[in-house]
Amino acid sequence: MNKKLNFPSFEFRIEKIGNKLVIFDILRKKSVRLTPEEWVRQHLIRYLIEIRHYPKSMIKVESGLKYNTLLKRSDILIFDPDGNPFMVVECKSPDSKLDDKVIHQVAAYSYSLKVKYIGVSNGMKHFCWEIDQKNRSTLSLNDFPEYE
Repeated sequence: MNKKLNFPSFEFRIEKIGNKLVIFDILRKKSVRLTPEEWVRQHLIRYLIEIRHYPKSMIKVESGLKYNTLLKRSDILIFDPDGNPFMVVECKSPDSKLDDKVIHQVAAYSYSLKVKYIGVSNGMKHFCWEIDQKNRSTLSLNDFPEYE
């Protein structure tokens, strides 16, 4: 389950409750079921906080959003210092391919949220783009941006 991911090493609090593994989420301040996708999400959260200097208070996990008439959930939503949506990131399990379907999913969220950045990660590969909402163009980045 705890596959080695393409992130720096982080310490996590993992426990077995009954026959299920749980991991402590520092943002939700509770233990959540440790699925392959959650393993990626927890690594990415720690990477954004510890390496890219994102304040914990500006990150929301599994946030609800409306796309057209559908209610969806974004894996990670980050706000700028003014409280406006800044970046949305979709996390997938390490065995999932980051194909056009995944990229279109997060791009659709960006349209609803009007974010500056979108990202996807399966823990092995990570992609991030800067979005120019006005000109409807994207710029591929080498890494997730530092917090502004």
